[in-house]
Amino acid sequence: MNALAQFAEPAFDATPQGNDYEIVRKVIERITLDYRQQPSLEAIASELGQSPTQLQKVFTRWAGLSPKAFLQAVTLDHAKRLLGREGLPLLDTSYELGLSGPGRLHDLFVTHEAMSPGEWKARGGGLTIRYGFHSSPFGVALVMATDRGLAGLAFSDLGGERAALDDMTCRWPMAQYVEDLEATAPYIRRIFDRSQWSSEQPLKVVLIGSDFQVRVWQSLLKIPFGKAVTYSDVARDIGQPSASRAVGAAIGRNPISFVVPCHRALGKSGALTGYHWGLTRKRAILGWEAGNL
Repeated sequence: MNALAQFAEPAFDATPQGNDYEIVRKVIERITLDYRQQPSLEAIASELGQSPTQLQKVFTRWAGLSPKAFLQAVTLDHAKRLLGREGLPLLDTSYELGLSGPGRLHDLFVTHEAMSPGEWKARGGGLTIRYGFHSSPFGVALVMATDRGLAGLAFSDLGGERAALDDMTCRWPMAQYVEDLEATAPYIRRIFDRSQWSSEQPLKVVLIGSDFQVRVWQSLLKIPFGKAVTYSDVARDIGQPSASRAVGAAIGRNPISFVVPCHRALGKSGALTGYHWGLTRKRAILGWEAGNL
């Protein structure tokens, strides 16, 4: 496991160009941490040594929406609107929103399979998991893949690569891990470049977890892009309406962030609640989705 701090630059780099990445990252951080204060474009631009016009152009070019629109997207009111209830649980009506069947569970056009109970009990024994660090719109991305498909996607900030890798490998401690940037780089393009999202070539993922966890993660795959559900919705969807707390724990253990959209699960009130990779990142992902509808 070498060169952990030197994450790869894939053939497709999903991050903004040049110094734009740091500018966009700082704007996202400022907005997501201080959204209750509703910071103005002028104030943020001044802090970053940019003109408001310049900052607006850079941010909009990357995110597809203005800083002001992003600010609106990360507020609690927006989180509540994401639930889009109208009297019916969203998971019961998701197929009315353009989802035609289980092969098109959400906009990444993911096809998935689960490890067998025996394979899960082996704690990764007999598995070879290839991994690599790559740049992404939401920080350093740790991609983990088996011969059967994507098995893990984690995020970290620069300097946090070792902790992210340790967190992921402890989930399947008996697996063999091989650093292989060539094998993992293509997944970055498939995940973050929307032009690569195709029902003709679905992204293959493999869910490695307990039966209960896998059922929760499969339920998350039903949530449409740009929408959200509550933990209670997920509990009802898997046939265990009283298991909201256990559902929340399983969501927190989702190993394939973004692709299996645990960021679209909210508290009953619409609160963002916890996120394994940080609430700032969760708000950033929801804001990115709002700008790419």
